[in-house]
Amino acid sequence: MHFETTVQRPVAASGIGLHSGVPVSIRIVPAPISTGIVFVRTDLDNFAIPASWRHVARVSYATSLMRQGVLISTTEHLLSVLYSMGIDNVYIEINNLEVPILDGSGQPFVELILQAGIRRYRKKRKYLRIRRPVMVEDRGKRISVVPDDSFRLTCDISFDHPMVARQELEIEVTPENYASEIAPARTFGFEYELGQMRNMGLIRGASLENAVCFDRTGVLNPGGLRFRDECCRHKALDLIGDLALIGKPLLGHVIARRAGHAMHAALVARLMSDPSLFEIVTFDSERAEPSSVLAGLSPQQVL
Repeated sequence: MHFETTVQRPVAASGIGLHSGVPVSIRIVPAPISTGIVFVRTDLDNFAIPASWRHVARVSYATSLMRQGVLISTTEHLLSVLYSMGIDNVYIEINNLEVPILDGSGQPFVELILQAGIRRYRKKRKYLRIRRPVMVEDRGKRISVVPDDSFRLTCDISFDHPMVARQELEIEVTPENYASEIAPARTFGFEYELGQMRNMGLIRGASLENAVCFDRTGVLNPGGLRFRDECCRHKALDLIGDLALIGKPLLGHVIARRAGHAMHAALVARLMSDPSLFEIVTFDSERAEPSSVLAGLSPQQVL
C-alpha cells in the first residue's frame, strides 16, 4: 500500500479508562488526505488534538497528549494499532479524557479496523527513513534507531518475577505480524504495586478483565497468559504506539532495552529535532515498497 489510507466506514467502541475509571466511547471516522490521526473531543465542542510528538504532555505509566490545556490520555494502544495496520488518516471522536482500555490489548482495535475496512487514496504515502543512528540512554535503560529498509523492533524487558524475568522479542512489523503476534498482548502489573499506583490516582479502572496481574509467584488471571512472553510483546505494542507520534511510517530498526514511555518519547523528540537523521521518501511501485507495509490487509477502494 504505497498510497495514503483511511478507513472505509465509521466504527465505534465503548469502555472505561484504565487510569481514570471513567466511561468513554470512541468513534473512528474516515478523514481526508494528509489529515493524519486526529483526536476530537466531542464533549468539548469537537476540540481537535493531532496525534503528534509535539503534543506529548505526560509519559508516566501511559502516554498523554495535550493541546491548549485539553488532554487525551492513554493513547498508545489505539495509535499502535492504527500505525501497524497501515491507517494514515482518521478522526478519533472521543467523549472523555481517556481512550478506553477494552481488554487491555490492541486486539479489539484490530477487530475494529477489520470491520471498518481500508480505503486507499491516490496520494503517495510519505515514509520517514532513518539515515543515521540515534540513541537515548539513561540509568541502564537505552533505546536507539538505526537505518533499515523496513520497520523492525528489538525489545527486551527485565522484571524480578519468576513468570517474567528477562524477555526479548525481535520482529518485522507488518500488519499481519502485528495482528497475530503483538496486538493480543495485554497491559500488565504486579499485585504488590497496586496500592501505590491507586494512591497516585492511577489504575482506577483496572481489573482482571483488562490487565494481566501477577502476584509474587504466578498470574492471577483465570485464563493465564496469552503468550509466554506476553509482557515483552505488550511493551512492543506500547513502543509502536509512541513511535506513531512521528506521524509517518518509519523505516528503521528500533532497539529498546528496558525502555518505557518516557524514553520512547525522548527518542522521538531527539529524532524529530534533527532533520539530518532522516529523509522523507515515497515509493513509485509496490515492488519497491518495504515489506512491512505490503503484508496483511488489502485496500478495498481507491479514491
